[in-house]
Amino acid sequence: MKTTLLLVGKTVDKHFVALIDDYVERTKHYLGFEVEVIPDLKNNKSLSEEQQKEKEGELILKALQSADYVVLLDEGGKEMRSVEFAQYMRHKMNTVSKRLVFIIGGPYGFSEKVYQIAAEKMSLSRMTFSHQMVRLIFVEQLYRALSILAGSPYHHE
Repeated sequence: MKTTLLLVGKTVDKHFVALIDDYVERTKHYLGFEVEVIPDLKNNKSLSEEQQKEKEGELILKALQSADYVVLLDEGGKEMRSVEFAQYMRHKMNTVSKRLVFIIGGPYGFSEKVYQIAAEKMSLSRMTFSHQMVRLIFVEQLYRALSILAGSPYHHE
């Protein structure tokens, strides 16, 4: 199974970029993992929130493959502790045959079409984080989950 983190818009802060890249490289020791970035929309200031979600949604759908198992990182999704996420990943590694794709949408969330194709939604917290922080938190939690499964001392109970 290959795992992909699909992002709308690039990570701009160099500190976040460095940390995200570090966790992505660490994660690759455990799992086929890549980050795929959908470029920011051009002239999005002239678009309404709904129009922006629709246009981003079209780009998200184009980036997906028909057999992808899609998980949206969404405030209305299921929350898990790190150990539960590790078990979730173990289950997905044993049951998903193609790509497991986690998606972080744009600033206004996802279009209805993207919600319709998603297998599930996951929330990292009930708190709101910037999109830059969500990217870092997710890749760190993915690395943590895989290190838990490997018995690494990275995670302490």
